[in-house]
Amino acid sequence: MDSTDSIIEKDRAYIWHPFTQMQTARPPIPIVRGEGVYLYSEDGRRYLDGISSWWVNLHGHSHPYIVEKIAAQAAQLEHVIFADFTHSPAAELASRLIAILPGAMSKIFYSDNGATSVEIALKIALQYWYNKNPKTVKSKIICFKNGYHGDTFGAMSVSGKNDFNRPFQKHLFETELIDPPLKGQEEHSLSQLKAIINKGTSACFIFEPLILGSAGMIIYPPEGLNELIRYCREHNVLTIADEVMTGFGRTGTLFACSQLEEKPDIFCLSKGLTGGFLPLGVTGCTEKIYDAFLGPELQTAFLHGHSYTGNPIACCCALASLDLLLKETCIQQRKMIAEHHKKFCQIVKAHQKLKRCESLGTILALESKTNNSSYFQSIRDRLYHFFLSKEILLRPLGNVLYVMPPYCITSQELTFIYDQIILTLEEIL
Repeated sequence: MDSTDSIIEKDRAYIWHPFTQMQTARPPIPIVRGEGVYLYSEDGRRYLDGISSWWVNLHGHSHPYIVEKIAAQAAQLEHVIFADFTHSPAAELASRLIAILPGAMSKIFYSDNGATSVEIALKIALQYWYNKNPKTVKSKIICFKNGYHGDTFGAMSVSGKNDFNRPFQKHLFETELIDPPLKGQEEHSLSQLKAIINKGTSACFIFEPLILGSAGMIIYPPEGLNELIRYCREHNVLTIADEVMTGFGRTGTLFACSQLEEKPDIFCLSKGLTGGFLPLGVTGCTEKIYDAFLGPELQTAFLHGHSYTGNPIACCCALASLDLLLKETCIQQRKMIAEHHKKFCQIVKAHQKLKRCESLGTILALESKTNNSSYFQSIRDRLYHFFLSKEILLRPLGNVLYVMPPYCITSQELTFIYDQIILTLEEIL
């Protein structure tokens, strides 16, 4: 095995890390093992993973049940082209997802990650109207201001113009932007949507349900979103729920859209889908949408795919993760985390250095008072390195600190995180 110095030397020589200014970044921490909520570094330290390694890890690192399933599947079938072929893990996963997804989902399309699941959803929505009428004027996409749906070009386009995509903005397609229906602003958001839809050119509306993730964990109630989806349905505009972050229990229900009366036409899923083991994306749709792609000619089919579409090992991971997710023990763990987050919010929400402290299911968000809320706030680095010094992995979104742990975390480990957050209120903010 390479020593710590050797790993870091090779990393510096050959690796370009995501969301990182490589000139000023500190040397990365070599991780050699994961178990439960902990990541173990080469020098013997253990870090409590308070953000589920970018929101993907549901049940803890290297969960033995998922490891066992991976080994068995890898020994049987590692991959097969998914055009004209199929296999049991993909078929079983699709049937199980359809059974638990909110609304009238009917078909599953596989891909590799969250951004590709969004790209697929957008292409399906646009081609749906094209297949209905090649001369259609329904080509505009509605999205929330300050939303985030990924870093590919379509996903960037529907995330609005922001500092993340500034170098590419002249290459992005135009979208129609509305304000999210924050509490007290529901009517304003709905009036914006109505004005856009009444032009008659809207193909679809894509949204992050109940919480805008990368925008700063901005939580909003379901009632306003219900009205937006209802108006879209009444005026023949497709709706796309991006549940890449919120899916699989993060918001207190299996899916954020489970808390809505109105259901979307298309779902995007990834991140926690495989329990944090392997890349996999899912785009689900209703039978009505799927039927629009059927016909005698290949041109009306959905001509899209990825080399690793429906990978058997990834699908196997997702099936194992679902097994764990639906167990009563996991359900109780999610309730415990949600209750602890709420209690902590009650304790600190009135703190003079906080603009807000709120929670949604297993997600806790705290926003410090600064001149402006931004991912590029300098406070971010001070907070990040403070928590690393306490052997906790929390990765603030600028001046917004959030906790989104694996479901296997204990109440004592949550309390440890909360105690360090209180320390930052006195020493860092």
